[in-house]
Amino acid sequence: MRNAPTILHLDMDAFFASVEQASKPSLRGKAVIVGGLGPRGVVATASYEARVFGVHSAMPMAQARRLAPNAAYLVPRFGFYRSISEQVMALLRALSPLVEPLSLDEAFVDLEAGGAAWDAESARLAGTKLRADIREVTGLTGSVGLAASKMLAKIASEQAKPDGLVLIEPGTERALLGPLSVRTLPGVGPATGDHLRRVGIHTIDELAEAGEDELVRLLGRAHGHALYAMALARDERPVVAEREAKSVSVEDTYDVDIHDRVRIGLEVQRLADRCVRRLRGSGLSGRTIVLKVRRYDFSTLTRSETLRGPTDDPAVVREAAARLLDAVDTTGGVRLLGVGVSGLADYTQEDLFAQAAGEAAAAAADHRAEESGDEPAEQQAPAERRWSAGHDVRHVEYGHGWVQGSGLGRVTVRFETPQSGPGRVRTFRVDDQDLEPADPLPLVRRRPGEADSSARGQGPAEVTPVAPGRAEVESGGYL
Repeated sequence: MRNAPTILHLDMDAFFASVEQASKPSLRGKAVIVGGLGPRGVVATASYEARVFGVHSAMPMAQARRLAPNAAYLVPRFGFYRSISEQVMALLRALSPLVEPLSLDEAFVDLEAGGAAWDAESARLAGTKLRADIREVTGLTGSVGLAASKMLAKIASEQAKPDGLVLIEPGTERALLGPLSVRTLPGVGPATGDHLRRVGIHTIDELAEAGEDELVRLLGRAHGHALYAMALARDERPVVAEREAKSVSVEDTYDVDIHDRVRIGLEVQRLADRCVRRLRGSGLSGRTIVLKVRRYDFSTLTRSETLRGPTDDPAVVREAAARLLDAVDTTGGVRLLGVGVSGLADYTQEDLFAQAAGEAAAAAADHRAEESGDEPAEQQAPAERRWSAGHDVRHVEYGHGWVQGSGLGRVTVRFETPQSGPGRVRTFRVDDQDLEPADPLPLVRRRPGEADSSARGQGPAEVTPVAPGRAEVESGGYL
């Protein structure tokens, strides 16, 4: 491990929700929840205002609605998030050639490799400047952790949230880690955490005191060695420059072998959903679905199915994984299950999450109409399905806005831009010819240093950050 805190971890604050708040003045300072709006939808990101009510990522959307019924619920705009992520990653690459992205909103940077930092003071200056540059370029905020290892830098950025910077001085690592929960360490998920809790190990200090031999006995050789080293603040993993992902996968190891076939099927469905969330978090889709099964005797089986085209549809991945499971003999029990997607593509299907309940009903009605030979009703026309909550539209008369909601043949639009105040709400027929989908508007008026043609010779160009903050909402709004 190095002697200076020159590994930086950046984590954008509530990224998807913050982008939506920055794009939509009427949502600033309000509870915003981004995710799938259908019956099986899950929360992708919740704003800090929504987290006050107990809403968090990966929560079923139905539960989120019970906790925060008055929040704004929006369908993700992954293409837009990816474009903003690219701006942030460009700032990181200006600091160092060694940038290791973990997702659209998170990355490690080796500041030493780029000459941006060599000691604690220069590292803090680099982190402070990075946060200012991100705010200037995107109008958003990010939290920065600085430490001598990747593990500690990530822990530091978590402590810095939201919109802060934490630097862990070399020599203070053990004291900082000691009282923290074992769940803080990479590789300690719910199952491992529960297993350690049952033997009386709750904190990282207690993990270190248990000793390496005991951890190997409890968790196996590889996991035991790794956790003991991390408990002592040892982490030699280098920052690895960006490389193309070949697959996205998740897996769980069970403390007790699972014998019940129904339970195994349910676990595979849950893993498929987790895999899709990770896939979408990276802005990817894939063609090949992979199932991994480790049986009671430690034999491991892998089965795969290649689809006709790339997908990020959770229903498609669940169905393919279930078909693969049908071909596997689980007699005797299984100790590990995994679901993965390979054959990745750098684009996703247009409909990123399950359709809203109203749209699903419209599709079902269209199907019934086709079977009966009747024409589908006007409000069930395919045009209705493109009005996803939160997505951008443009009206011939009223200009740019975003979909606040749709159903029963109507679509409600709030007309505002990132640089305007909270806008007015209007309702249209879903087939209104003056209303059409639009591309998102940039979050800032101009990039830093870009000339203002209307103010040449009058000083630097104006940049308008639109980081989320409290804003007045017109009376009669839905929030």
